[in-house]
Amino acid sequence: MAVNVDTCSIIHHDSRVIVLNKPSGLLSVPGKGPLLKDCLARRVQKQCPTALIVHRLDRDTSGLIVMALDPQAQRSLSRQFETRTVEKRYECIVEGHPEADEGMIDLPIARDSLRPPRYRIHDLFGRPSQTHWQVLERYATSTRIAVKPITGRSHQIRLHLATLGHAILGDPLYACTTIQTAATRLLLHATFLQVHHPDDERKIAWQTPCPF
Repeated sequence: MAVNVDTCSIIHHDSRVIVLNKPSGLLSVPGKGPLLKDCLARRVQKQCPTALIVHRLDRDTSGLIVMALDPQAQRSLSRQFETRTVEKRYECIVEGHPEADEGMIDLPIARDSLRPPRYRIHDLFGRPSQTHWQVLERYATSTRIAVKPITGRSHQIRLHLATLGHAILGDPLYACTTIQTAATRLLLHATFLQVHHPDDERKIAWQTPCPF
């Protein structure tokens, strides 16, 4: 049964890992300055003092995130993210209608030093980044899309889809004002997460419904 860490539902909790459903608008880790201290990691550590961050979701993205409960579990999970053996799937609603029903975006991503905290596509300085997407449903002026990131760069899904010409509704960084104000939040949710459990390497997966 799910319990609650303030507004963060705990989806799974055992002796080695804890999996949470992070709400939109909450940082995964503390930001710079006293106004950005509140975050998922601090909230979880109030109840589970040994909890350690493994990966992050953008502040505006909601959905599944896993934390380790000891250093060995953190190393195991972190290695899985580094070697891309973790399976992640997201759901989002974008502006407009992609011509195809699915595709792969393969564009290198780099920090945008002139417009932090944004990132940009850069052939020379960007890190290799791949995102697979598939149409789930087409609406009058928007499209619901399932996304599977192959790599895990910061802002990857948001930037890749915006570069494709279909920014995510409610995105304050990569969408024009009209698309930003089309939703009260960024319509991007991490719906599925699968890892190898640190105890015995068995695959263990979690899924949460998209809230929009």
